[in-house]
Amino acid sequence: MDRSLMLIINPMAGRGSYRISFGDAMQVLSEGGYRTTLFFTARRGDATRFAAQHAAQYDVVACIGGDGTLSEVLAGLMTLDNPPPVGYFPMGTANDVATTLGLPKNDTVAAARRILTGTPHPFDVGGFGEKDYFSYIAAFGAFTEVSYATPQDQKKMLGHLAYVLQGMQTLPKIEPIHTVVEYDGGSFEGNLLYGSVSNSTSVAGIVRLPEAMVSLGDGVSELVLVRDPGTVANFAELVSSVLSERFDSDKLLILHTKKARFRFDYPVAWTRDGEAGGEYRDIEIRNIHCPVKLIF
Repeated sequence: MDRSLMLIINPMAGRGSYRISFGDAMQVLSEGGYRTTLFFTARRGDATRFAAQHAAQYDVVACIGGDGTLSEVLAGLMTLDNPPPVGYFPMGTANDVATTLGLPKNDTVAAARRILTGTPHPFDVGGFGEKDYFSYIAAFGAFTEVSYATPQDQKKMLGHLAYVLQGMQTLPKIEPIHTVVEYDGGSFEGNLLYGSVSNSTSVAGIVRLPEAMVSLGDGVSELVLVRDPGTVANFAELVSSVLSERFDSDKLLILHTKKARFRFDYPVAWTRDGEAGGEYRDIEIRNIHCPVKLIF
């Protein structure tokens, strides 16, 4: 018996390269027993609206796009009592979620085959404030605005290099942020360069957390706090150690928590899954334990 699949497509993701083998991918799904209905996004929020309004009518919902598109789909599914499992065609620049899940990137045919052969796995979703969500990371501080401040045309032409170039431009602007953080079993107060709550081994396609440290469905998130290193030399040493996957610096704190509350002296800008997330003086972030299932 055929199964129904809702496919939400962000036509701007991955430089539009999904079109090259899109027909072959649809043939793979068809031969695998799926009847596919296409939904194309035109603006931010469309994927959330499509998923909320229509996903309950399908056996599987999938999306072609980057981490931001997947995040929007999951936000829409959070409005449903019994959401269908989610398939993912990663076609973005960083593809952090795909890296964590081991999904084929920028290859629609391979991604279609994975939907046929993969297994739905429970997946934690992040709750941001009272009504917003994220799929794998919410962050503030150094470099976090790079993902959404980088011009789209540069992302298309340069990929990861675009993020690096944009990040270099932000170096002179980096200032420590006085922060109070309350988390499960403890608290922190001090000056931070960076803070995040995540459920991923990959951040911006560059920094990787140890796989043994991250579990996608354990009900807790990874809290990462980077203290002000004080000098340019210490900052350079810290960046080098993180990029080399060495996390033993006394300026770096990595914890596991179900929730975290952040308080600042002034409104601080956040990013959620690589998109602008708003500015807050007081924000609580929580782990929502396995409300959806991802196919991988």
